[in-house]
Amino acid sequence: MNVVPDTSVVIDGRVSATIEDGQFEGATICVPEAVVAELEAQANDGIDSGWDGLEELQRLAELADEGVIDLEYVGERPNAIERGHASEGEIDALIRDLAEELDATFVTSDVVQAEVAQAKGLDVEHVSPEVREVGTLAVEEFFDEQTMSVHLKTDTVPKAKRGELGAMVYEPIADEPTDEATMDEYAREVVEGAKESPDGFIELSEPGMNIVQFRDYRIAIGRPPFSDGIEITAVRPIAQTDIEDYEHADELKERLLERQRGVLISGAPGAGKSTFAQAVARYIADHDYSVKTMEKPRDLQVGPDITQYTELGGEMAKTADALLMVRPDYTIYDEVRKTDDFEVFADMRLAGVGMLGVVHATRPIDALQRLVGRVELGMIPQVVDTVVYIEAGEVNTVYDVKTEVKVPAGLTEEDLARPVIQVTNFQTGEPEYEIYTFNRQVVTVPLNDEDGGPGTESGVDRIAKQEIEREIRSIARGYVDVELKSQDKAVVYVEEDDISSVIGKGGGRITDVENRLGIDIDVRTHDENPNYGAGGGGGSASANGGGGSSQAGQMVQPEITSRHIVIPVDGNHGETVEIQAGGEYLFTATVSRGGEIQVSRGSAIAEELERAIDRKDPVTVVPS
Repeated sequence: MNVVPDTSVVIDGRVSATIEDGQFEGATICVPEAVVAELEAQANDGIDSGWDGLEELQRLAELADEGVIDLEYVGERPNAIERGHASEGEIDALIRDLAEELDATFVTSDVVQAEVAQAKGLDVEHVSPEVREVGTLAVEEFFDEQTMSVHLKTDTVPKAKRGELGAMVYEPIADEPTDEATMDEYAREVVEGAKESPDGFIELSEPGMNIVQFRDYRIAIGRPPFSDGIEITAVRPIAQTDIEDYEHADELKERLLERQRGVLISGAPGAGKSTFAQAVARYIADHDYSVKTMEKPRDLQVGPDITQYTELGGEMAKTADALLMVRPDYTIYDEVRKTDDFEVFADMRLAGVGMLGVVHATRPIDALQRLVGRVELGMIPQVVDTVVYIEAGEVNTVYDVKTEVKVPAGLTEEDLARPVIQVTNFQTGEPEYEIYTFNRQVVTVPLNDEDGGPGTESGVDRIAKQEIEREIRSIARGYVDVELKSQDKAVVYVEEDDISSVIGKGGGRITDVENRLGIDIDVRTHDENPNYGAGGGGGSASANGGGGSSQAGQMVQPEITSRHIVIPVDGNHGETVEIQAGGEYLFTATVSRGGEIQVSRGSAIAEELERAIDRKDPVTVVPS
């Protein structure tokens, strides 16, 4: 009796199991070379099914050595064209042809393959894949009630993150390192458990990386060459909360049920963003709203009434298209990070779907600022009307976001009225930030001075001063110093030779600047500046040079992206600096906390900076 197994039944390990049950005892097992080629290719790509199949071939060889069966390898290895069309059934056809040629019983656990073989008149033995109950995984044994994640790697001591939300400690949980054989055993157990258990599935399977969802655990398995050793990271939510557990829950519940909203749930890693998102999702679903999720990987812990979607065809945009056909009332978008994610989030929201996005941010306002440049400024309040900031597992801040047409705070001229995004503290009702376009630049202005000391320069004062400096420096050749007298008055000190150029014929040039900025400007020489030469205004450092070219600066290498020119700065975080190219002043800016300055492409400043970069002029950052 000849028996020809296909690839599926070899991977399942059911050929040897059937022989051991006595069904094929004494038969000649004819393994097609096409099966060997498929298994070899999968193993070379680091795919576990290839290794599983090769182990089954080894078991068949052992049974042959024991005289239980005869084992032969038959047929030809498939060529490159046939291997390239394996997904279209070319390899399956080669194996069926061999079974027909050898007048053999064809064994498969693939339903489609079995149906096709029966239709062609073959003697078919369809063996259903074995389903066994999966017990406790070895990696689960490392968890206790306060463990959020377990981190295992070859030749390292196992570690875990344990503790309360917002107070996690990364600590060793064993005395000895884990060897490679044990790590390989753990990894295989996880993958096989996900395949065999109805409570698990493989979220991602790529050469060198598997991501598995098993019960409450999200498990990532890295293998060489993707990682420098076998690594397993298992994560489990340590708390499941209800929305009533959070402060300001009543106000938030009323707001969420009032109508579909655009909400960003923000916070630092480990702060409890996803835990809060899960609580909101369950609450909304319990109040007659249709709720879906968009996740990669899928690891939110929600009820069976909430369908969890991942990437469709490798793109969240396609998932969004499918969801628009499903028409959920709310969609939870877990991990909104890249520009494509924000664009998908915005498209879904503008289509009328309520959206809750989980975003990494270290301050409440940072979550909203991540939309700037990715979504048209005037559309932001339509996309996001609520920002919830989570810290240490608690709701720390809630912002209400809306648009008003008004004169921005700190400016006084009525003709400066424009659309302003007003960010209001939901609990206090007090406005805390305004976002608007100021002289072609999008600015975020804090309305409450965090320092609060006398003489402290406010956010709008800094922006106004920078814009005045930029305007005057585009006219003057020498050093420029600006002193703000009030919100609508300033004094500009320039070189005596620049007075006429700055004022212009009949005062026309300075009047144009005043009209653009909405600020009265008094132009004087440096000799009239009481701080000149005393270090107070910084004038003496560059009184003899053009635009501060004599000051020592930090040479930098700007990076040009699709939307910005990014200037990295080492130090000076939060300070105002001058940007120079080839020793000539370009503009003044404030260094972000992240240590960089971003200039929006398309602006006059960006164009001038790009020209300097094209000329290979050295770009330097000089403290103001």
